[in-house]
Amino acid sequence: MANTIALVDDDRNILASVSMTLEAEGFLVHCYNDGAEALKGLAAKPVDLAILDIKMPRMDGMELLSNLRKQGSLPVIFLTSKDDEIDEALGLRMGADDYITKPFSQRLLIERIRALLRRVELAKEKPATDGDALLTRGDLLLDTSRHLCTWRGRQVELTVTEFLILKSLAARPGHVKNRDQLMDAAYGEHIYVDDRTIDSHIKRLRKKFKVIDDDFGHIETLYGVGYRYKEA
Repeated sequence: MANTIALVDDDRNILASVSMTLEAEGFLVHCYNDGAEALKGLAAKPVDLAILDIKMPRMDGMELLSNLRKQGSLPVIFLTSKDDEIDEALGLRMGADDYITKPFSQRLLIERIRALLRRVELAKEKPATDGDALLTRGDLLLDTSRHLCTWRGRQVELTVTEFLILKSLAARPGHVKNRDQLMDAAYGEHIYVDDRTIDSHIKRLRKKFKVIDDDFGHIETLYGVGYRYKEA
């Protein structure tokens, strides 16, 4: 069954050219030219992944993402302005899974889409036994078969990328994972993202846990080395 993608951009040339490319690759595409229209459309027609431009009239990509994150963990790729690091970092902190800067290669976009969809499947993949599906570290519980994370019994809504990063850290408490290892765990071995992308995801993870527990400090930074999960 073909994956369905929402493409949201106020540039009609981009909508036309990218949607044509995606459809040629076998995807079903729903196009929207502003965030407000997309929010309404996505409520009526759910999709498997969304590609959002940041700078749009009426409702920009940031506001749209904020609304989408209140509803769930839909995989999201941001389209950002060339070399606009502020947009990239802010988008990741708000919960985007990936970003691509304009102008971009449509082949690169296809690769990033397929990589993110593979990560979605990986996060949902059910282990050999139900017992293996549950990862418990003190007050933390990760249910990989349901893409569910709880802290002290309260659910923590995580994006696919955040879930895979946390799973990689919590799988071996006390062991340091450098950024390259976390990159491979979350994005796959053939996708490169820079260090600040991983750092932004870590900041987002900590923020989500601190909403539930002000004292949360189990994701530790080892400056110049990487990150580790500390059990209580």
